[in-house]
Amino acid sequence: MIPELGYLSLIIGLAFAFLLASVPLIGVARKDQYLVRYAWPLSYGMFFFIFLSVIVLGYSFAVDDFSVAYVAHHSNSQLPIFFKIAAVWGGHEGSLLFWVFALSGWTAAVAFFSKGIEEVFIARVLSVLAFIVIGFSLFMILTSSPFERLLPMPMEGRDLNPMLQDVGLIFHPPMLYLGYVGFSVSFAFAISALMGGRLDSAWARWSRPWTLAAWIFLTGGISLGSWWAYYELGWGGWWFWDPVENASFMPWLIGTALLHSVIVTEKRAAFRNWTVLLSIFAFSLSLLGTFIVRSGVLTSVHSFAADPSRGMFILLLLGIAVGGSLTLFAFRASEMKSPARFELKSRETMLLVCNILLTVACGTVLLGTLYPLLIDALNMGKISVGPPYFNAVFVPIILVLFAFMGVGPNIRWKKSKPGALKAKLVVPAVIATLVGIAAPFMADGKFNIWVMLGITAAVWIVLATFRAAYDMMKAKDGSLSLVRINRSQLGMIIAHLGIAVSVVGGTMVSNYSIEKSVRMGPGIQQELAGYTFNYIETKNVVGPNYTAQQGQIEVSKEGELITLLRPDRRQYNVRTMDMTEAGIDWGLFRDLYVTMGDPISRTEFAVRLNYKPFVRWLWFGSIFMMVGGFFAASDKRYRTKKVTEASKSDAEKVKLATA
Repeated sequence: MIPELGYLSLIIGLAFAFLLASVPLIGVARKDQYLVRYAWPLSYGMFFFIFLSVIVLGYSFAVDDFSVAYVAHHSNSQLPIFFKIAAVWGGHEGSLLFWVFALSGWTAAVAFFSKGIEEVFIARVLSVLAFIVIGFSLFMILTSSPFERLLPMPMEGRDLNPMLQDVGLIFHPPMLYLGYVGFSVSFAFAISALMGGRLDSAWARWSRPWTLAAWIFLTGGISLGSWWAYYELGWGGWWFWDPVENASFMPWLIGTALLHSVIVTEKRAAFRNWTVLLSIFAFSLSLLGTFIVRSGVLTSVHSFAADPSRGMFILLLLGIAVGGSLTLFAFRASEMKSPARFELKSRETMLLVCNILLTVACGTVLLGTLYPLLIDALNMGKISVGPPYFNAVFVPIILVLFAFMGVGPNIRWKKSKPGALKAKLVVPAVIATLVGIAAPFMADGKFNIWVMLGITAAVWIVLATFRAAYDMMKAKDGSLSLVRINRSQLGMIIAHLGIAVSVVGGTMVSNYSIEKSVRMGPGIQQELAGYTFNYIETKNVVGPNYTAQQGQIEVSKEGELITLLRPDRRQYNVRTMDMTEAGIDWGLFRDLYVTMGDPISRTEFAVRLNYKPFVRWLWFGSIFMMVGGFFAASDKRYRTKKVTEASKSDAEKVKLATA
């Protein structure tokens, strides 16, 4: 009876979504403020009932209700309780429910935190979000219900995929979904602005914190996924250009472009049409990622489903969203010409160039991801596009982007003074180049062009960012004060420094990692990167739902004991699946990474030793970016209503009659 309650709650939530999608828009058309104001209680009601359905599904997992097919396929009575709860989003049906829940949560958040903004505008935003909820709720109810019963009820469940039995499952998917879905808010703001015929600075200001919030979550989700793959899959890599990895990376690239475009729209009333297009593209790429994961068009460790009919439903939703929004844009774009003018040497130009480079970079990833799928669909054979393509095409574009990243914060809006930019950035450019040239020689005594370019780019970003921060702190009388930097500027500084940190990490670990496959057993020693690995013994370990052979490997350097690594090979009781768990010694400047392979003899195993320099800087940089995004989103300007004279006149045109 409890699962039926969850299913009923989902249907009631869908009914609220239908009302939210229609009643406020009818109110706007009729200029009836009472109907418009129904948008807020309807948003809260939709969120409540969808949230209740998630709670019910979580309860079914907690009590081992194997009469629910989804629970039986993704849980087991031996599964630890925290993995049972995380299993709610560990499969296709449950993750789709969480997707809809996240969307309803964003809708409720917009309703709650946007009370100071024009009612008509926000009512349109909430209605657009409701349309998206309707699409995915219908998809779930018609094709992928998580509450479907399984009769007769099995005595035990099939267990959660052992690859997912990790703390990464608890945090990575929710953050990724919140980022994916968050761009639907930016999309809804853009569509609302198009519907109202007002793409002014006020719209951009209202949209910016929501875009930042989505970007923060997506950054965290991608970073957590990279970290999870690094320590869980046993291969020691942090990015493989997997199609599903790319599916999350593409919205991030366009979302980053959108963040910078909306700044120009807010401050200079420029790039209006471009900002709208980026909002549409960011959401469309999120839908495309959903299609790739759930359509069955590819086989990946990330994929959830292999049912083409489900894929066609998502493709239909994608077509409606993209086609409808672009059609509306085509009718409205000509009316939204920007009055702003700017010179070639201006911050607007720098941001435009960065936007173009980010979009082109996203295009290269999109081509490399979809081209093999297209060739396969046309029966023209099977090809694979891997790291060599992406490294050859994507990396040079990003290096050029980094060059402009340093210029943008240091150049004036509208028009730069002659010679001002040169005076600011010549010294940082020279220092960055010299450090970049010296870096590969300091690392291993040999010149490496990619290390030189990567370190040069990182140092350039740091120095240029500090130069911009200096200008922000400096007053006309020459005094310096941190108080003069607002939260938005501080967020930019921290985020740009985070990118530099990640660039250092990616450059060093990609070029100076050392890997060695060896045969090890009790009493055998191996050398790697100046470290001695001594295999002491093999222990038998019993976990909550697995048994394992665990190696005990002492690591020393110059006779001094560094750590004891415990890699193991796990055999899960239910799925009878073998998994490797890496033994890792974490460090600020290096990781020592050991995995156990197949047994070679009764006492010896194939063991892989890895030395990973600066690998943690990849994720430290992501943390910096997220913190920077948080500071920018918390700027007090986005919590107050600011209306210009132009926007006042526009508002009068759409003002509702008081009943």
